[in-house]
Amino acid sequence: MARSDFRFGHRLRVRWAEVDRQGIVFNGHYLTYFDVGITEYYRAIGHPYPDDLLACGCDLFARRAEIEYHASAAYDDLLEVCVRVAKLGNSSFQFALEIYHGEDLLVSGVLVYVNADAQSKRSKPLPPFFRDAVRRFETTAPAESASGDRPQPR
Repeated sequence: MARSDFRFGHRLRVRWAEVDRQGIVFNGHYLTYFDVGITEYYRAIGHPYPDDLLACGCDLFARRAEIEYHASAAYDDLLEVCVRVAKLGNSSFQFALEIYHGEDLLVSGVLVYVNADAQSKRSKPLPPFFRDAVRRFETTAPAESASGDRPQPR
């Protein structure tokens, strides 16, 4: 994926508590950085999580996380977490994420979320307002699929 495919990026600085004995970011923190970027993405599309989803009886559940390490970040590095919705399904959607230090790609990954009824925790179709907000926001249109989209939250 090209960096230009991402319309949204969120900057954050590596804190002392996030580095390990080797002086580099402990690998698990990159998922936290992804989460911070996703939270800011929801704000950028005009639907901060979880308010609008809870108002329509929905909530999101992580279903899958993939991460690939390309290089390491160190204490005080200024990072950019690039986030985009790469795929919209019937009840789930997929984020593509990349973390950069300057022009260097450090980490790439995919997170899949399932939309579900907030009470029963059973999957249900993504609300139209969310789907429309993503389509309007993204400059690279997400792939869309309604078939075979049956993951359930755990």
